[in-house]
Amino acid sequence: MAKLVVVPTPIGNLDDMTFRGIKALKEADLILAEDTRTTSVLLKHFDIQKPMRSHHKFNEHQTVEEIAERILGGENIALVSDAGTPAISDPGFLLVRECVRRGVDVECLPGATAFVPALVDSGLPNDRFCFEGFLPQKKGRQTRLKELLAESRTMIIYESPFRLVKTLTQFIEYFGEDREVSVSREISKIHEETVRGNLKEVVRHFTENEPRGEIVIIVSGLKEKREKDV
Repeated sequence: MAKLVVVPTPIGNLDDMTFRGIKALKEADLILAEDTRTTSVLLKHFDIQKPMRSHHKFNEHQTVEEIAERILGGENIALVSDAGTPAISDPGFLLVRECVRRGVDVECLPGATAFVPALVDSGLPNDRFCFEGFLPQKKGRQTRLKELLAESRTMIIYESPFRLVKTLTQFIEYFGEDREVSVSREISKIHEETVRGNLKEVVRHFTENEPRGEIVIIVSGLKEKREKDV
């Protein structure tokens, strides 16, 4: 029976690609890629020669029905993003939802996701956490931050290196400069780095050292509420 296979791809180090992921890509009739140029590097590395098609946030609304129909018609289709697991702060959710709605078999393989190593490496409590992904840039940002004021769980946030210092400075306004934070960048790559401390210290570090690469911010939850819950 044909199905949609969601295939996680390495977030930096190609050695992190799983055997099952490679097998799924080799067996697919079509590979949906967030950026075909990025995915072509991965396919070439593992000697995979399969047709590709772009599937990104600008076209997924218009294509999910047609893709689901193709799977129902007997095609095995694999979905990848540029890095990590599709649908986690990347395109994929709409397609998975449409396939589920139509009764199309969906299989998501385990694999790379940036926030897991960042969370574990932070040293902050990871028994309970909330994933926020990318915060709204304009509309709804202040509302979201106000909602997070009372959050006792460890918070996971994705950010661009160009906005990192601005975002951390804004966190000081809401959470206070003493709130513990960990910032991981370039996970699994040569220049991987994790900077830990309070918000004031971490802002100072990245003000003096320009951040580069993909960023994951881990922010400790509200301690007073957490202690009461315990």
